[in-house]
Amino acid sequence: MKTKPVQQLTLSALLIALSVLIPLVMPRIVIGPASFTLASHVPLFVAMFFSPKMSMVVALGTSFGFLLTAPFIIALRALSHLLFAVLGSLYLQKRPQIVNHPKRFQLYNLMIAMIHAVAEVIVVAAFFLLGGSPQVSYDTSMFTLLFAFIGIGGVIHSLVDYNIAYFIVKTLSKSFPVPIFKKASNK
Repeated sequence: MKTKPVQQLTLSALLIALSVLIPLVMPRIVIGPASFTLASHVPLFVAMFFSPKMSMVVALGTSFGFLLTAPFIIALRALSHLLFAVLGSLYLQKRPQIVNHPKRFQLYNLMIAMIHAVAEVIVVAAFFLLGGSPQVSYDTSMFTLLFAFIGIGGVIHSLVDYNIAYFIVKTLSKSFPVPIFKKASNK
């Protein structure tokens, strides 16, 4: 089941727009330089149910949107999403039936969340180590920021957002052709 190019382009544009809009309207938790916005990853996770190409386009579009509207480090964190989005989408393409097995899907969700968090920790660490934020000292505050807030907090944030996306896409799949759910029902 393939979506038409115009549908893919339209859906990608809508998901990018939502990715930029969500941080403006959703609740945000800010702990030092770390911030977590509820549902901010949902559009990208939705794209993963369609195709690796759509995931890549939405990740790039979101990164560009954040480059225009948010601090540079947020745009870099968004750019790091390319890694988990493409890997996760490729996995879903090869094993679409996972969406029909809640326990296996949650294990997959955890693996994606860990890749997501590790990529963000690396980006934030490189940013700070290269002098991107002079107010952060390289002692316990750096360790706490990277591993507690960005790492563990990022895993939790990713798990929550992917479950929201899964619920939305599963519901949509009942009346709109979502490729991964179509493939899963055919197997």
